[in-house]
Amino acid sequence: MIPTANKKADADKIVRRKLSDQVLDKLREMILSREIRPGDFMPSERALMERFGVGRPAVREALQSLHNSGLISINHGERSRVNAIDAGTVLSQSDEVARMVLSAAPANLEHLKHARQMFELGMVRVAAQKASAEDIADLRAILEEQKALRDDPTAFIEADMRFHTRLAEMTENPIIVSVSQAMLSWLFEYHVNLLHWSGKEDVTLAEHEELINQIEKHDVTTAVETMARHLERSANVFEPKP
Repeated sequence: MIPTANKKADADKIVRRKLSDQVLDKLREMILSREIRPGDFMPSERALMERFGVGRPAVREALQSLHNSGLISINHGERSRVNAIDAGTVLSQSDEVARMVLSAAPANLEHLKHARQMFELGMVRVAAQKASAEDIADLRAILEEQKALRDDPTAFIEADMRFHTRLAEMTENPIIVSVSQAMLSWLFEYHVNLLHWSGKEDVTLAEHEELINQIEKHDVTTAVETMARHLERSANVFEPKP
């Protein structure tokens, strides 16, 4: 066991930070303070070198870290540009981590399916309360598109994602939309066996149509019950890819 005195001494030690980490902190401050706004170009590498009194490697490493975190986009041949900071930006950066978590243990996939069920039941409740004529028209248009895609499993699933995303948009809450899109992406991209859709397309379409009718009537209770059955049945579609 490490003596208490030694622990305190270790905690008091001053750790020299990399120059690139210090530059990264400064760049984050510039973005968060809106000195540089979403859509703006970042200052040139030379301008940043002069401003912070550091070399090019420190600036480039800091810019790459910003890019990896989704705060800026780096395109070959032009200066870096600041991205919009929203829930979608944050969640899109977690795709790789989500894939690792879902692949780590079968139970994690079950946890995700359960989380999605709870999330979508609340989502459809709000959608049924707030649905407008435009919302219903959009849902019916997606349904008709999905009907025409019965023989194309990948396109059928993409249309299914659009249907559920449109439901999320009816909540008028951008965080709910981003979380919904992220969960659908993790499920469909990493854990779907397309063969399990064979023969189930008509059932899915019928359930979607039933949901639309109930949402149009603002029948909250029945819409939630229908969504619960729909998600319970479709939960068996998702299995880890080999």
